[in-house]
Formats: sequence, structure tokens, C-alpha cells
Amino acid sequence: MSKFEALAGNEAVATAMRQINPDVVAAYPITPQTSTVQKFADFVADGLVDTEFVTVESEHSAMSACVGASAAGARVMTATSANGLALMWEIVYIAASNRCPIVMSLVNRALSAPINIHCDHSDVMGIRDSGWIIIFSEDGQEAYDNLIQAVRIAEHPDVLLPVAVCQDGFITSHGMERVEIYDDEDVKAFVGTYEPKWPLLDIEHPKTYGPLDFYDYYYEHKRQQVEAMENAQQVVLDVAAEFKEKFGREYGLFEKYRLDDAEVAVVVLNSTAGTAKVVVDQLRDEGLKVGLLKPRLFRPFPAQELAQALSHLKAVAVMDRSISFGAMGNAGPLYLELAAALATHGVHIPIADYVYGLGGRDILPHEIEQVYRDALQIAATGRVEQMVTYLSVRE
Repeated sequence: MSKFEALAGNEAVATAMRQINPDVVAAYPITPQTSTVQKFADFVADGLVDTEFVTVESEHSAMSACVGASAAGARVMTATSANGLALMWEIVYIAASNRCPIVMSLVNRALSAPINIHCDHSDVMGIRDSGWIIIFSEDGQEAYDNLIQAVRIAEHPDVLLPVAVCQDGFITSHGMERVEIYDDEDVKAFVGTYEPKWPLLDIEHPKTYGPLDFYDYYYEHKRQQVEAMENAQQVVLDVAAEFKEKFGREYGLFEKYRLDDAEVAVVVLNSTAGTAKVVVDQLRDEGLKVGLLKPRLFRPFPAQELAQALSHLKAVAVMDRSISFGAMGNAGPLYLELAAALATHGVHIPIADYVYGLGGRDILPHEIEQVYRDALQIAATGRVEQMVTYLSVRE
């Protein structure tokens, strides 16, 4: 039977890793991810898993070890944050290009400089074009559930791509919450046994990994990655349906909260969605028709489904915890992608962006309330007076 435990988000993720019992984990400590692999190292030391735990000298080496182990045919996991992910940069691309189904817990943290150890989404947005599937988690429960599902998604024969499961640094990674932990045997049965398709150590069927790949085949290999990413969206839904049947929790491409009859909505990732739900309820009590859409799957980006879900609204406000420097209006990545999705799929409604919380600055309910009131004003006038607003910044 499942049981409820008081766990920080990192502990919940480490618990999922214990239940999955991967063949290899290679990781290097970096705040605020450190306690994930610290806890998992305890499981290794206590003999609760038979994982080969590789202690490396850097994150570049961690991802390199993961790629090597995955190519050999192992089920592989890792964890990192911010500058650690940046140090993995070269190998992050190699992992996806070599179709290595590695699962990574990514605890979102601001990238330097100046040095900052607190939450924003600049780290994950830096790898959005690398070929990794990217999933976001509002709380510790979702981080736990998403990590379990990520194994099945990554290893699906129609996908075979690495998956990053995100949660907000310190806010959920170190915040203690009530998390339902499923029975070990049920999790083990759900993830199943990994059967690698092209293991390098299958000497009866020789193959080559990471060769020099010029214009004669490189283009085709990139096109194959596109095909795998296109397949991933349906696999995410299929795995979620199985997960609901097995464990009772429902997941999809995104979550709608009081959205169906709303006139305006906020779109926001990760933990801030939990605060926004409280604000939605308060404004609903005032008779205001507001709602929320919380994306779960960011890569592949479910553009058509998002456009359809938002098509009935009079205005949309996006909240971004990162900036795409030099992009249109110096807006955030979520805004830019969503604006393109709406336009491409013929949904012509005003949309504004609100950058917030960089470097871990708190986002308060009254600030989110102001975003909703701005959206209601935009809906009333049909005009966006300011495309990008920087919430709570001293200007």
C-alpha cells in the first residue's frame, strides 16, 4: 500500500530513484540539488539499491559517464542545477543526439553572474533546444510522480530521448510537504525492466556511437531526433493514462484550473502555479471570471493543444521566471512560445508577459492579483499597453 510521508522535494525525488533502482547514477553536488544525490548515496551505502553510483569531479564528467553507461545498455539517472547544467552543456546535446534515455532531476536555479543559488528558470530554458524532453512540477508530489513517469517516457522505443524533470530550487526542493509514496513493488512494476535497443556491449551485433558525422548523414540523424520528439507527446499522454490507472493521479500536457468558464487567465510554470490558484479562488469570490493554465510538458511544446485550451479567453497573461535576452521585447521564453502558438493556430487574443522572481525573489499573492487585474483591463480594452512588465523590480 502507498503511504504518506513528510518529505522535501529532493527527498521525494531520491525516494523515486530508490524505487526505480537505476543501474547507474553519476552526479556531482550543486546547490540546491545536492540533497537529492546525498540522500540517494545513503540508499546506496545502506544496500537498498544495487546502483553503480559514480562520484565524478564535475558535472561535465557526470553527464559523460551517464552517456557512456546509457550507450552500454544501462538504465541511467542523474541530477543537477544551474551552473552544473551549464557545465554539462556539450554533453547534454550529445546525450540527446545519441538517443540516450537518461532521466535527470533538474532543480531550477538562477545562472551566474552575479552568483545566485536561488530559483529561476534560466538554467532549463538554456537547454530547450538541445533535444531533451522537459517536464515541470508544481510541488514535491508532482516531482516524485513525474520522475517515475519519465523513465517510461524516455525508454519508449518510439522516443529514446533524455528527460529533464524540473522543480523549483529551495521552494519545492527543500520545502517539506505531504507526499504520497507508492508501494515499492508497484513502482518497480510500473517502470518495468529496461531492454536497451542498441547496447554498445552487445558484441554479437557491433555498432558505433559518436562517430564523425559529416553532411552525408548528420542531417538525417537530426531529422530522426525530430521524429522522436514528435512521438514523445503522445507517449507522455499514454504513460500518464497508465499512471492514473495504477496510482490514481491524473496528468496531461498541462493542468487547467477554473479555466473553462474564465474570461482571462494566467499561464505559469512550476511552484508559482500553486500560489496563483489561491489568487484565482480569491478573485472568483469577487465574481471575477479568472483562471489558470499550468504547463507540465514544455518540450515537446504542445502548441495546438495550448492554443485550443486558451482560445475562448479575452486576454492571456504569461508569467516567466527567466528572460530571453535580445528576443522580441526581451520577453521570457514561455511568452514567446505561447504567443507564436496562438498566432500559428489562429487564436487572436491579446497576450502580455510578466517577468518575475529572478534570482529567487519572492512572488507575492498581491502581485499575481495585479497581473490578473491587468489582464481584465486588457480584455476590456482589447489592447496590450506594455508587452513585458518586470514585476517587483526596482527601476
